[in-house]
Amino acid sequence: MNNIQIHLISKEKGKKTMETKFYEKDKLLVFKIAEEIDDCSVQKIRRRADYEIERFMPKRVVFDFDRVTFMDSAGIGLIIGRYKFTNMLGGKLEVTNLTPSVQKIFEMSGILKLIPVTDLSGNVEEDGITYGSR
Repeated sequence: MNNIQIHLISKEKGKKTMETKFYEKDKLLVFKIAEEIDDCSVQKIRRRADYEIERFMPKRVVFDFDRVTFMDSAGIGLIIGRYKFTNMLGGKLEVTNLTPSVQKIFEMSGILKLIPVTDLSGNVEEDGITYGSR
C-alpha cells in the first residue's frame, strides 16, 4: 500500500497557498503553508485544517512554516486552536521549519512551551523517497 494517502494543493489566483499531505502508515498530516498568515488568510487555513484533521484523525499534525514570510497574532490563534482541536481528538500538534520572523512571534507568545518544534527529515517516506523539507 502506498504510504501517502492524499496530496492536496490549495491555490488562489494561480498561486499555491497550502499543501496538505497525509501519510497513512505514519498517521501523519502535514500542512505546508505557502502564504502570509494574517486575519484575511487564517479563516480559510482554519477551515481547511479542521476539515482534514477531522477527516483523517491523525496521530500527529505538523504545520510547516518554511514558506511563511509574515505572521501576526491571528496565526497564533490559528495554531493554538488547531492544538486544542488535535488534542481533543487524541493527536499531537507540532511545528517545523520556522522562519526567523515566525520563530520570533512564537517565542514572544510563549507558544513553544506548549507546542514542540520537530524535524521531519528522515521521518517520513513517500513512495520510497524520504520526505524532508530541506
